Amino acid sequence: MTDHSATLLAQACTDALFNRDIASQRMGINVLTSGPGTAEVSMLVREDMIQGVGTCHGGYLFALADSAFAMACNTYNETTVALGCSIDYIAPGFQGDTLKAVAAEQSRGGRTGNYDVRIENQRGELLALFHGKSYKVRGTVLAQENAND
Repeated sequence: MTDHSATLLAQACTDALFNRDIASQRMGINVLTSGPGTAEVSMLVREDMIQGVGTCHGGYLFALADSAFAMACNTYNETTVALGCSIDYIAPGFQGDTLKAVAAEQSRGGRTGNYDVRIENQRGELLALFHGKSYKVRGTVLAQENAND
């Protein structure tokens, strides 16, 4: 597969997955870009995402990173789910911030893969580091999309 066709496949998989991802859509997550083993997503921190000490709830940061991870590990048209995830919070996000999560594949072999995600604010300041381990299950991302046509 050429680099161009791999990129087109990755983008088609990301589009199909995101179109079915109601949770990410409701949180206001937007897909910025994707490629083989990579994805970038963004989200505006809204008032309803602020927790008791005035910063973005960590669950929203985790969900943003998890969405980027899901997009990245499903770019090969092989249905892949999370086997485990962890996050380290570095700095807070605030209402009005635009956050960007960048997921990058670190390894992929057999049925598992490892992905790292960086979350930064609009000033490029690091807010969190996320690590996800993926597990390939049966099925393909695009076959699920075509089955609904």
